[in-house]
Amino acid sequence: MKRYTFALDLKDDPTLIKEYEKHHQQVWPEILESIKNSGVQNMEIYRAGNRLFMIMETDEDFSLEHKALIDEFNPKVQEWEKQMWKYQQAIPYAKEGEKWMLMTKIFQL
Repeated sequence: MKRYTFALDLKDDPTLIKEYEKHHQQVWPEILESIKNSGVQNMEIYRAGNRLFMIMETDEDFSLEHKALIDEFNPKVQEWEKQMWKYQQAIPYAKEGEKWMLMTKIFQL
């Protein structure tokens, strides 16, 4: 199993944050299917203030590049991403166009 961790910020607005969390209690079935079909076995998102942290566990064949490619051609995923961007903002040091930023592990016990 592979594990990836990502960070992203939400716009620092309590109303928008509440709406974002509500969307994640009712994720569209097509989005869940797309995630599972790409090889993601488990995904969790945590929030501290307006900072999000995502853990994604995948099968061994999973590729971030392949997931990005299939998402690009999935109209429902694009619709979901466009809607979520209303609530999200890139973390300050993200590259242009980068949303969820891949994190680097610096410690393990």
